[in-house]
Amino acid sequence: MRGTVRPRGKLEFLSAMPPPNYVAGLGRGATGFTTRSDIGPARAAPYRPAAATVGVGRGRGRGTGGEEEEDVYDNESQRFDDFEGNDVGLLYASAKYDKEDEEWDAVEEGMDRRKEKTEARLKRENEEYMASNPTITKQFADLKRALHTMSPSEWESIPESTYSSRNKKRRRFESYVPVPDTLLEKARQEQAHVTAFDPKSWAAGGTETPRVNNLTAVGEGRGTVLSLKLDRLSDSVSGLTVVDPKGYLTDLNSMKIYSGAEILGTKKERMVLKSLTQAKPEKPLCWIAAARLEEHAGKIRAARQVITKGCEECPENEDVWIEACRLSRPEDAKAVIASGVKAIPNSVELWMQAAKLERKDENKSRVLRRALDHVPGSVRLWKAVVELAHEEDARLLLMRAVECCPLHVELWLALARLETYDGAKKVLNMARFSLPKEPAIWITGAKLEEANGNNARVGKIIENGIRALRKVVVVIDRDAWMKEAEAAERAGFVATCQAIVHITIGVGVEDEDRKRTWVADAEECEKRGSIETARAIYAHALTVFLTKKSIWLKAAQLEKTYGTRESLDALLRKAVTYMPQAEVLWLMGAKEKWLAGDVPSARAILQEAYAAIPYSEEIWLAAFKLEFENHEPERARMLLAKARERGGTERVWMKSAIVERESGNTDEERRLLDDALKLFPSFFKLWLMLGQLEERLGYLERAKEVYESGLKQCSSCVPLWLSLAKLKEKMNGLSKARAVLTMARKKNAQSPELWLAAVRAESRHGNWKEADILMAKALQVCPNSGILWAASIEMVPRPQQKTKSMDAHKRCNHDPHVIAAIAKLFWHDRKVDKARSWLNRAVTLGPDIGDFWALFYKFEIHYGTEETRADLLKRCITADPKHGEKWQALSKAVENSHQPTEAILKKVAVVLGKEETSAKGKQ
Repeated sequence: MRGTVRPRGKLEFLSAMPPPNYVAGLGRGATGFTTRSDIGPARAAPYRPAAATVGVGRGRGRGTGGEEEEDVYDNESQRFDDFEGNDVGLLYASAKYDKEDEEWDAVEEGMDRRKEKTEARLKRENEEYMASNPTITKQFADLKRALHTMSPSEWESIPESTYSSRNKKRRRFESYVPVPDTLLEKARQEQAHVTAFDPKSWAAGGTETPRVNNLTAVGEGRGTVLSLKLDRLSDSVSGLTVVDPKGYLTDLNSMKIYSGAEILGTKKERMVLKSLTQAKPEKPLCWIAAARLEEHAGKIRAARQVITKGCEECPENEDVWIEACRLSRPEDAKAVIASGVKAIPNSVELWMQAAKLERKDENKSRVLRRALDHVPGSVRLWKAVVELAHEEDARLLLMRAVECCPLHVELWLALARLETYDGAKKVLNMARFSLPKEPAIWITGAKLEEANGNNARVGKIIENGIRALRKVVVVIDRDAWMKEAEAAERAGFVATCQAIVHITIGVGVEDEDRKRTWVADAEECEKRGSIETARAIYAHALTVFLTKKSIWLKAAQLEKTYGTRESLDALLRKAVTYMPQAEVLWLMGAKEKWLAGDVPSARAILQEAYAAIPYSEEIWLAAFKLEFENHEPERARMLLAKARERGGTERVWMKSAIVERESGNTDEERRLLDDALKLFPSFFKLWLMLGQLEERLGYLERAKEVYESGLKQCSSCVPLWLSLAKLKEKMNGLSKARAVLTMARKKNAQSPELWLAAVRAESRHGNWKEADILMAKALQVCPNSGILWAASIEMVPRPQQKTKSMDAHKRCNHDPHVIAAIAKLFWHDRKVDKARSWLNRAVTLGPDIGDFWALFYKFEIHYGTEETRADLLKRCITADPKHGEKWQALSKAVENSHQPTEAILKKVAVVLGKEETSAKGKQ
């Protein structure tokens, strides 16, 4: 076995001095070598003149004369340079200094100057940055220098830091783990002794500690301790609160459990607030924040202690006292607020808080009266004490209040309301002298006169008020006065409202903008429900613009909507007095009389209108309609005959044919239509009526000829094309009808009605594929047609209807046909509320289409109530629809010519129900 290797020691000769004349490597044959330092630097021989060579061999430094001269070339001290050392002038001693050397020196000097400027700028920026962002050491340098002036007591008052790195490291390794039940069970198995509370031992004073080997006893002991704590708390008067033992667990459930992060944050906040309260005890917000922090942490007692100390430190701050009152117990709150009032007797907030603590009105009034002894100029205290007083006491209190607070108009107005008529006038006059720039006093005076029946003085008071306010340089704000007028209307003072509008409506409005501005104001007031204000605006506008028909119509529409028949009749009478040539005003007056059931008055108005406008066709037709609708065909014929004699238009001839159709006189009807077509061949309705007459009589060939003749005159008339196609389908089948519709679409390619008729024709004969192809083409040609999208929704299978309805709504989101089709989908899905909402939207977008009203009424029959159906009928009668595919077919039938809107609505609803039933049967 090998022995241990001993470490090699250091050779001794390495630290010894070498012998004299020692040359390294000479013994092994390695000769030495010569370096630059051995022979000196390589330098050029200096230039010497020829004369200098004469004395060669005479010794160094001696000339011809034998004198010793100093060799300047051997003087190394003069050749030394900081950069090149002793080699200066040796390498380029014979070179010349030319322009390139001069340029290079200039470049180097420029580089040096730029370098110096950059270094100076960087140094300056660094100094500025350090001045604006000093380090912690520099920030506390002046404080450190001032530490020598601190006294020992100040040193001792500095709080110790509770958050240090040493404590943080110590807490990092602390871990508290509860003892698991398995460990207790193991201890029991090892016959360990477990100590628990026993009721007997506790009753005996706690001197006995029996051995318990059952874990159930441990739980019983814990329950005993908990019950004893509850008893102690319930009997304690100085504790947090009186705890109910039965509801203790419920209270525990309602308690908020704080996480570790929240607890740590609370501790940090408590430390910060503690430092603030110690550093600045005169700041009330610090004490309030500290108290609320303790309250949030659930330590109400600590919060009370903190806020109590805050009251001691800041006795003249009302916020601290109010916070102390809030945190205190109910029985101590009065004492706390009393201390606050004693410290700050002029605090209104403290007196109001003291009044709130009282339960009886008498005690509240007593507190407020005592407060007024200290703060007599507080309007808030006067208002509070007046609200608690009786009427007579309130009047006396207000008399005292206006003496103490003469510049508050609310107190003057309240006193005027409690006084009698004469007393109120005196009070308002006194208020007017005290507050000459307050317009509310004049408005209250006008209301006072109106309340006592002196409406004639209301306008004078408002006018005098405006004049007085202008004298004291008060700007009359028109919008503010309009708001006062609306407020007066809401309070029931109509005369005051009218007076304010009449006097202030023209303030600040240019003459050319008056009509537009006033009409806009009236419309806005009507939207807000201020009808009297809007009526007053229109009345004033009509005094300025007597011949403006638009204002008369708007005023008449307002009266029709919100007024009475008498007020509307009076307005229209006044309107036709100033504008006798306005047909619409005469017709409106006659229609209102007719709707009211006063037919003779309506005839009288139309006679007056005929006298004023003898050649007005509208007056003639209105008179005809009045007689015709009231079952007076002879009067109607006579009026139309006179109109035709005076050169009536195509409408007069059409109405004449309608009268004969209603009477069943087909020969006279045909004669009138033939004569009318000779005069007006381009009026398509006459061709339609003649063709329909021939169809009713069974002369289909004649009807076809009539339609074809009409299309020659009116080739772009869609109703004529549709009537001819329907007749062809009835006579010759689908092929002829298809040819007619194809020709019609060539001449009217953008007509969705023609495309829809072609699709429905194919569908009626079971050609579903052709119908789908036509519908696709139709949607390409007319992508924004609502009736086509609605039909396409109904054509697709049920699973695809939702997707199709979404596409239709994207294309035509405001088309009533699409909205009604989507409402049907909701209806079929039993989504009643959504279906009602969409149907309501459909009738709102298309109020003139009767089919939507009938569909809505049918829906309300199934899912609505009597109230909803009655409201829908009322809305439909008001809208008076005239269009719609089913509505027009039924309303223009001979048997339904004189039926009211309600009857037509119910009949159309029945027809829609039959169509839906037949469609389900086909499916």
